[in-house]
Amino acid sequence: MTASAKARLSADGKRLILDLDGRSREFAALWLRERSPDAETLDPGTGQRLIEAAELPLELAVEHADIDGNALALRFSDGHATRFPLAALDTHDGERGDSVPGRTLWDADLDALPRADFAAAVSDDAALLELLEGLHRYGVALVSGVPTDEHGMQALIDRVGPLRRTNWGGIADVKSVANAYDLTMTQRGLEPHTDNPYRDPIPGYIWLHCLTNAADGGDNTLVDGYRAAQVLRERDPAAFDCLTRVTPRFRYRDEGTWLESEGPLIELDSRGRVSRVRFNNRTERVDALPADELERYYAARHAFYALITSDELTVHLKLDPGQMLIMDNYRLFHGRSAFELAGGVRHLRQGYVDRDSTASRRLTLRTRLTDVATPEEVA
Repeated sequence: MTASAKARLSADGKRLILDLDGRSREFAALWLRERSPDAETLDPGTGQRLIEAAELPLELAVEHADIDGNALALRFSDGHATRFPLAALDTHDGERGDSVPGRTLWDADLDALPRADFAAAVSDDAALLELLEGLHRYGVALVSGVPTDEHGMQALIDRVGPLRRTNWGGIADVKSVANAYDLTMTQRGLEPHTDNPYRDPIPGYIWLHCLTNAADGGDNTLVDGYRAAQVLRERDPAAFDCLTRVTPRFRYRDEGTWLESEGPLIELDSRGRVSRVRFNNRTERVDALPADELERYYAARHAFYALITSDELTVHLKLDPGQMLIMDNYRLFHGRSAFELAGGVRHLRQGYVDRDSTASRRLTLRTRLTDVATPEEVA
């Protein structure tokens, strides 16, 4: 790396141009100063900033820059000197793309879901890391060997969690009941959807544990929402753009609960990459927007729905007792076929775990077990 590394400054010193292996990146002097990786700027224990970045002079410049081995040595106009490892500056976080980094997009031709053994993931950190890496990359993982009691998944949640509690409690039943308070508690099929878009924050991961599944029907359907958004962007850019701009509301109400939130069906991050999808026909409420805008939105939603219900993108499976799906609720659309109780009992249990604790567990395990961490993949 060092043989092909060069650093040069703009005339006023407010920009540093770094050439690494034929690629050029420009850095602002203020950015380099506030990110200086030294004990005067960052606390060695917490990594938190010790200086007040907003007090740095706007005219601050780099007075000297030199490649020294595998580091970039800098001296700033405020007298501060520091050294950046070149690897820390050799990033691609300014690049644009279809989705956030570290993901493998898939469709109906997916050979197999990432799999994990429950007992191994509970007892062994390496097995847990493998599970979390697969979940992060594909947005779904199939766990086998889960105890078939009502709180069978809890031991693994405790390794990642905590469990997200909602107005329905912690781990809740998913089975047909009389006087159902939600359509999941009926025998009807469910269209591809994401869970709870009316919450703030939306639950990050769905844990769906099968206790019994002897009913006729009730197969699960899975669709990679990132892939669906990518296909829509390629085939109908206007529809894609519409679904990133219009923000429908979502609402859930019962006698003791009133939940509302809003957001686009396709959400982009600051670099234009797909970072979240929503679809929940049962709870969506679109405002009375101008008629022409609503017509565009309805046509775009129709096109997106055609994709997420298509054989092209849908994976089908039926969970066996003791199996569990963990699904990224910011990425995956999940649904089910209708079922008939005449064939037997269908009883699943469901819980939620948030994204921050899941990402934290994955990254800390990765750092400890492999000495590699890529915080840009946290999202």
